[in-house]
Amino acid sequence: MSSQVRGGTRWKRFALVMVPSVVATAAVGVGLAQGALAASFSVSGQSFKVSADKLVGHNFVQYGSVATGTNPEGKNGAHAVAVSGFSDAKITNMCQSVVTPNLPFGLGTVTLVLNAGTNPKKPVRATNLYLDVSELDADAQFKNIDIGVAAGSLKDPNNPDSIGIQPRTQADLDGFSQRAEEAKLTGVKQTAWATTAGTFKLSNLSLRLKSGTKECY
Repeated sequence: MSSQVRGGTRWKRFALVMVPSVVATAAVGVGLAQGALAASFSVSGQSFKVSADKLVGHNFVQYGSVATGTNPEGKNGAHAVAVSGFSDAKITNMCQSVVTPNLPFGLGTVTLVLNAGTNPKKPVRATNLYLDVSELDADAQFKNIDIGVAAGSLKDPNNPDSIGIQPRTQADLDGFSQRAEEAKLTGVKQTAWATTAGTFKLSNLSLRLKSGTKECY
């Protein structure tokens, strides 16, 4: 996953965080009557928290990389991350929160909170999903796991649905990595620097701006 440095003032960073969410909300209202969003979606440039009751993904890959971004104190820097990728995934009861502190005009700290997939029968669905993760707590189960594959060889030539490292990512192609046919994570709590997907379908989408620090966990 390619993460980009977000420069400028805190207000500009807040606007950059807001843009994909506002676009997503507009797409829901204008384009789709069934309450599901089908669009590329990404948040990067600062860390944020994500929680979920369950994530089930196929063609799982994981490798080390470097994300660049701005911490809550406004300082730019590089951060070691574990990139997790899935060719497709279903996520139940997903929450994503982004805290932006010290906004101008007397706004103070504001948290953007996005909830989706709250109905177990209508989970969030994603394709070509990549997560830049710095912290992860979950119960994990893997099917046909293959540990120690070089990152540059993650794509399985015998599996047309397999994925490799994300294009333009910063990674050691000879570095340690792993892959599995399927990954099931329950009780997910993670801190991430970026989330990108080819498509995100967000059922029961709820987006709120909350005063203060109101994170998912």
